[in-house]
Amino acid sequence: MADRKKTVTPVQKRFADVDILGHVNNVNLQHYFDIGKSDWFAKVLDAEEFWQGEGIITAATQTSYLEQTRFGDYVVVETSVEKIGTKSFTLLQRIVAPGSGQVKAESHSVMVAYDFNAQTSIEIPSHWRKAMEDFMGP
Repeated sequence: MADRKKTVTPVQKRFADVDILGHVNNVNLQHYFDIGKSDWFAKVLDAEEFWQGEGIITAATQTSYLEQTRFGDYVVVETSVEKIGTKSFTLLQRIVAPGSGQVKAESHSVMVAYDFNAQTSIEIPSHWRKAMEDFMGP
């Protein structure tokens, strides 16, 4: 992800995130990815306009758990655009220990532009596409 423009979102772990084995449970790592998505939506797509008729839904997610994340580990979520299609785009996210650069988990999520009033997918609005392309850079 070093060559991609990305948002970097710090994660505050909670005591309840850790299981009896002393590591952050994989279910909670999905919550961390969602925190990264919310931050990306706010910074790149001006998320305040979402959910007022048009928005985004997650159609598919694939996650690889590469290393344990422990309660004492400082981690961030890196989020970047991997691909932009007609009605959907794919986000690449990584949970990373920034000091070492160690990738703890990686996720690819297909996000679909959606009209909540009509309950159907739509083409990605042109201003969202432009914002993503501008964020990605040349």
